[in-house]
Amino acid sequence: MPRIARFAVLIVGAIGIGAVLWWRLGSHQSPTELLLYGNVDLRQVELPFNGSERIAAVLAQEGDRVKEGQLLARLDTSRLAPQVAKAEADLAAQRQAVDRLYHGNRPEEIAQARANVDAVAADADNARAQWARIRSLSDSSSGRAVSRQDMDSAKTTLDAAEARLAANRKVLALELAGPRKEDIAQGEAQLRADQAQLVLVQQQFKDAELLAPLDAVVRSRIVEPGEMASPQKPAFTLAITDPKWVRVYVAETDLGSVREGMSAAVTVDAFPGRSFPGWVGFISSVAEFTPKSVETTELRSSLVYEVRVFVRDPGGDLRLGMPASVHLPLQQRDAGAPASAGVSGVQHGGA
Repeated sequence: MPRIARFAVLIVGAIGIGAVLWWRLGSHQSPTELLLYGNVDLRQVELPFNGSERIAAVLAQEGDRVKEGQLLARLDTSRLAPQVAKAEADLAAQRQAVDRLYHGNRPEEIAQARANVDAVAADADNARAQWARIRSLSDSSSGRAVSRQDMDSAKTTLDAAEARLAANRKVLALELAGPRKEDIAQGEAQLRADQAQLVLVQQQFKDAELLAPLDAVVRSRIVEPGEMASPQKPAFTLAITDPKWVRVYVAETDLGSVREGMSAAVTVDAFPGRSFPGWVGFISSVAEFTPKSVETTELRSSLVYEVRVFVRDPGGDLRLGMPASVHLPLQQRDAGAPASAGVSGVQHGGA
């Protein structure tokens, strides 16, 4: 065989051996990264007023970053302020009435009742003496000295005086005994009702101010001054910027490589060459068909599991719905999710 031919055979053999070694050592190596595709997601709050009244002022605009407790809008309180004043006056009056029941009757009232008894007793003694004289005169004259009409009049005067005396003695007894337990209980119940009414109108007055429930960004300003507010009509839509995550879907064949706490890197087309650090915070326990909005190379009909990769985005660069790529290095230890107020509650449930 010519030398050139032998040399060609050796070259071909070397290439074949190299190809086999590359196939065995290279193509069968485990991938070092799992690439997933999804969209940036976050929670939103539709914030209505808790009452129906005309809107007096709207103080926030779309895009404003608001802090928890910040005033966003205010209702007209011209109807609510008099209701609060009336409830306060009713409560003060009922509190005084209950105090009067506990303190009992004043000494002056008891003294007045005693004086009334003494006066009526004197009238009764006078009527009794008058009746005794007329009856004695009638008996001594066998009824000729006194007419029957005079005797009936004297007897009626005596009976009326004794009845008034008995009534005034009962009044004195009531003054000495003081209020009944039932009256005190009724007064206390009315006092509690007035207190509850005051709390209610004060809360209604407080609800006239619409406050931000947490740190967020105003996505939509739906109402304007002069409109009627309603609990069924949102005044603002707020976007909660922390936590922020990318919703991706993992095929069943790759699910064993993904676990909660894994570190991840998130990239978006809007910021080429830049990655956002994150971690796997939630893995769904229920399989579902791949949503049509997810750009994957697998078949649309394949079963996948939802995964949420939480992202650190202190600058607020990532927007709701923004397409994102998630890079999950497979050779890693659990990084562990950072201690964040908005993470723990999201990992085990979701919107």
